[in-house]
Formats: sequence, C-alpha cells, structure tokens
Amino acid sequence: MASSETNVMTIEVAYALPQRQEIVAVEVPIGSTVQQAAALSDIVRHFPEIDLASAKMGIFGKVAKGDTVLQAGDRIEIYRPLIADPKAVRKQRAAEGKTMKKGGGDADDVAAAE
Repeated sequence: MASSETNVMTIEVAYALPQRQEIVAVEVPIGSTVQQAAALSDIVRHFPEIDLASAKMGIFGKVAKGDTVLQAGDRIEIYRPLIADPKAVRKQRAAEGKTMKKGGGDADDVAAAE
C-alpha cells in the first residue's frame, strides 16, 4: 500500500498480552526500518512496558533485525520475553523422570484406560 504521491506506505505494528492485543496501522516513509516503524507507531502508549531498544521483533512471524527495511503492508510483531526457557523446562522434566506425551495427561491415566 505504498503511495507514489506521498512517498509513504502503510504497515502494522502488533503486540499481544494473554488478555489483550493491539494492532496499530501506521504510515511510515518508504525505506523505513523495523525499529523506526515501531517507534513511529507509538505502540508504547498502549503498552508502556515495551522497551523498543531491546525487544525482539519480527515480520509476519519471522524474526527480523531492527535495521530490516520494510515493504508496504508488512506487519511488525513485537515479541514478549519468554517466561521460562523451553530447554531448561525439558531438562527439569527429564531430571524428575517425567515424560511429555502428545495430547497431555499422565502415563498412569493412559495405562488405567487400557
């Protein structure tokens, strides 16, 4: 959605919490980067906890660096930090002798059902 007359394009900036999300449409100059567009979106007005200088971001679900140049129609996603490291959780479960099964549930529940 680039406008040849004004040298701007429309992009979206998205951020989500478990209970709330915002997608902000913003016009940015053609050639803007992920970092510049995130700042121009003023998304921090809705979510003051976001630190744009250190937040990981992506375009349509693929991680992107702050200096990545945007295309018209791109959606920047600002990612929240992980609460727990998935590798550490798996190691802890293995140390406790627990297994992860598809579909959830305990192995005892499966044996009892058979």
